[in-house]
Amino acid sequence: INPWILIVGAILLICFLVVFGGGSLLNTSQESSAPPDAPTQIVAQGPTAIPPTRAPTRVPATRVPGAPDQKWLVMLYADADDKILEQDIYFDLNEAELVGSTDNVQLVAQVDRFKGAFLGDGNWTGARRYLLKQDNDLRRIQSELVQDLGEVNMADSRTLIDFVTWAVKEYPADKYVLILSDHGMGWPGGWSDSDSKAPATSDTPLARALGGAIFLNELDDALTTIRQETGIAKFELIGMDACLMSHLEVFAALAPHARFAVASQETEPAVGWAYSSFLAALNQNPNMDGGELGRAIVDSYIADDQRILNDEARGEMMSAGRGFFGGPPSARQVAQEMSESITLTAADLSQIPNVMQAVNQLAGALQGVDQAPVAAARRYAASYTSIFGSDVPPSYIDLENFSALLTQKIKNGAVTQAAQAVQAAVSQAVLREKHGAEKNGSNGISIYFPNAELYRLPEAGPRSYTVISERFAQESAWDDFLAFHYTGRPFDAQAQAPIVPDKTTLVRAPGAGKIELSPLKVSAKTAAPGQPILLSTRVDGENIGYIYLFAGYYDEDANSINLSDLDYLDSGATREVDGVYYPDWGAGPFNLEFEWEPLVFALTDGATTATVLLNPTTYGATPQDAVYTVDGLYTRAATGEKAAAQLRLRDGKLQSVFGFTNADGTGAPREIVAEQGDTFTVYEKWMDLDDNGQSKGVVNERGKTLTFGAEPFRWQEQDAAAGKYRVGFIAADLEGNRTQVFETVTVR
Repeated sequence: INPWILIVGAILLICFLVVFGGGSLLNTSQESSAPPDAPTQIVAQGPTAIPPTRAPTRVPATRVPGAPDQKWLVMLYADADDKILEQDIYFDLNEAELVGSTDNVQLVAQVDRFKGAFLGDGNWTGARRYLLKQDNDLRRIQSELVQDLGEVNMADSRTLIDFVTWAVKEYPADKYVLILSDHGMGWPGGWSDSDSKAPATSDTPLARALGGAIFLNELDDALTTIRQETGIAKFELIGMDACLMSHLEVFAALAPHARFAVASQETEPAVGWAYSSFLAALNQNPNMDGGELGRAIVDSYIADDQRILNDEARGEMMSAGRGFFGGPPSARQVAQEMSESITLTAADLSQIPNVMQAVNQLAGALQGVDQAPVAAARRYAASYTSIFGSDVPPSYIDLENFSALLTQKIKNGAVTQAAQAVQAAVSQAVLREKHGAEKNGSNGISIYFPNAELYRLPEAGPRSYTVISERFAQESAWDDFLAFHYTGRPFDAQAQAPIVPDKTTLVRAPGAGKIELSPLKVSAKTAAPGQPILLSTRVDGENIGYIYLFAGYYDEDANSINLSDLDYLDSGATREVDGVYYPDWGAGPFNLEFEWEPLVFALTDGATTATVLLNPTTYGATPQDAVYTVDGLYTRAATGEKAAAQLRLRDGKLQSVFGFTNADGTGAPREIVAEQGDTFTVYEKWMDLDDNGQSKGVVNERGKTLTFGAEPFRWQEQDAAAGKYRVGFIAADLEGNRTQVFETVTVR
């Protein structure tokens, strides 16, 4: 058994034990007394969302011209040995073939395919090396096959070393570009290999849990070896066509080895980068430098992708109900839809030491202030998909947005000055940045800031973090600050030695709040569609992060509760920083009211309708653009391959499908392009109870199966099934700890 599955399962169990423990869920005689004073009254609103505004990209930095007639070698490390990504990465190679190698720009690729996912182009398996030649066929690779390697482990950094040293020897150039494609995980690294059974070579708790991958410290070491063996002073650009890799920790590892880098803060759509566009730009102007190439990669992202521009390729991609346009969508429509949640950054790595120094100054300044508002800035900062599962608060946050929130939350001159210095340093390091309307607050560089629960875990805390992010931990005081934030251990911001607190050190939770909810009042014990009831409670405590409405159907025969509805409640006082919205519940006690009508949500593919739990993922200003997720199991019709997956929906429509490398929905995410006949089996979440009505844990039960076809998936409201329900409120503090009050009502 993968220990990481057990760990994440434990997190999920802890979460729901906290949510539902401390009182029988089936107690129908709960009494409520009037509050002793007259607190503020808050009438809760429905779900909220980020409004659809789009921030412009940054002003270009000054261009540094290259040498006349310089020759380039672009090396593509295409790790397509993955059931989710194989077809997508294979298409990217075909895109690169539209340009092909020229006298000034040579393109070489090492591609490793998966057994049994994408069946196209002869369905060959193993790894091959190609010198890419120009051809216009987007279905087959017709370039020169230089070497057939058989099966290799692309998750082994030695494989990367072998490829790059071979390519540099065979195709010498003036400037070298390395682009790595596969799953990314942020600071842990990425680049797994599904066909290889080799264990992880990194000896950390996280590596032992996840298995084989090129972890960040291994990538750093591999690049050092490559430069030593080839004599490359620095790569002109290193690109990571993968999810979640635009971390300060990652850029710190790349800075000694390259002049520029391109990476994404958030997950990437399945189409990846627009290879034909930026490679054509490089061929047209081989005298550009890596900064200009990086800007071309960012500018062309999504908008110039051949999978969108080519009518046939776009038709195939959108054939399985992906579009919502009342007919075949145009390239512009698809690009606009696919751009809503993207991010991409081109960074000047020579500026990363300045960012690190600014972060060190900020870390030192934060030692002198109360840590609760620091936790608030962490919780509310623009955040990105977590590889540690959706049951813990996001830990990948935008560094600049976090700094801006600190200046709003903390009135301290030293902190304000240091936070502004971080923002200025990030702006200097980011050459070009692109993000969609759903990713406001993205400024180009993320940083890892776990909550207390993750910090305690060997797999997510300093025992793994400081080893895998080795160079960052050695040169940064950020890990020192995390130790101070969670243990109170003081530090010297200039010392910058990796800090791993002793296992016996008590980990505190600065964002915890002793939140109390008075017994829930209900205006009636019976509700029905069209006949809502009023729920009310008194809320008192500090560090309130979010408050949710909850409703669950009670199956008496199984003694289990089906989690039917969970949604943010609007505080009535929403704050905003850089397009990121968060609730302000204020200080002191207040009364909370919500009118609940027994309605639930369902997904339909046009033929089958399945009741689902919509998980809210973003709090914002209005409900129109709220993003929700649904967990389930994805199955490829052509091969039967299965993957833990997540649907992302907005405004009643399916926006994207993401698969995860681990069976429990953790690990590296990547978008799946659905094909006709592929299916999604909805996971129903059931909480089993003991004889005292206490939670024994939450399990996923397979529900109905929806099929991708001509009709897109849409959500719809429907009447809740008749029976008993537990309804009420859940208040979460800034660490994700939850306090709840419920009452049993009958739905007719």
